[in-house]
Amino acid sequence: MTGMDVHWGLIGVPSSAGAHTPGLEKGPAAIRAAGLVGLLAGGVQDHGDVPAFRWRLDRERPDAKNAAAVARVAADTADGVVRILAAGQKPLVIGGDCSITIGVVAGFRRAGVDPALLYVDSGPDLYTPATRPIGNFDAMGMAHLLAIPGHVPEVAGDAPLLTPADIVNFGHTLPADDIELRLLDDLGIAHLHVDEIRAGPEAAAHRALTHITKPFVLHLDADVLAFADTPLADVPDCGELHLAELAATLRVFTASPLFAALVLTEINPDHAPDLDVLPHYLAAVTASLPTEPTGPAGPRRVP
Repeated sequence: MTGMDVHWGLIGVPSSAGAHTPGLEKGPAAIRAAGLVGLLAGGVQDHGDVPAFRWRLDRERPDAKNAAAVARVAADTADGVVRILAAGQKPLVIGGDCSITIGVVAGFRRAGVDPALLYVDSGPDLYTPATRPIGNFDAMGMAHLLAIPGHVPEVAGDAPLLTPADIVNFGHTLPADDIELRLLDDLGIAHLHVDEIRAGPEAAAHRALTHITKPFVLHLDADVLAFADTPLADVPDCGELHLAELAATLRVFTASPLFAALVLTEINPDHAPDLDVLPHYLAAVTASLPTEPTGPAGPRRVP
């Protein structure tokens, strides 16, 4: 099977550079070992992993920990996405912490594709070092995609990579007085609270898609799920969705002709109490993908 014969281009990003502590760098190996490749319809070419980085304490930049490593991982991820798109494949990126999505979007831009971002995550990651003094970049990814004031230029790269109109945050759990909720509204970013999704997953997913008009990267953070049901997220007890509810939304999203890439993030295999937790999660996600996938969404050239 040649590269052009397969639908998916798989790449691993074994990095916890942007995390609170180590663990997420183990995600790609664990995901492969749990049988991801065998679950994918349409054929898959495994492009391997980008160079790994295990989280370490950063005393020099406590409010922007491991910034150089986060930037390097994003650049390596972008290189991989460019190769996958050049092969005519749909990127499936397995991480790794949330900051890897910076590299995924950058890769699309470098390939001449102007993407949107459907951010399935319990929070929008709009913090900067000024508002997130503990300095973990996996809480700052969207802020750097948008290059909002206070971002770290070396991490943002050729910023801004997106505009607020390009983004939908789906499944957040933010309370009414939360700083990130105010930022979502002030910036004009479309968002759906987890309560809207639980009231009707498919309908909520269709509402989210009304805000997307071009090929989109689907970012999926495991923390959108209720940790008591699916204990995989690096940061527990953030999300409230059940796996079946998430799967229902994914079926809607991935059936869209604009679905262009999938990014699986924030899976910490050390948090799974039983060996079947990760395979069960991956089975639900892959079962939500089209069984007869079409080719990657057509490019929309960057002006």
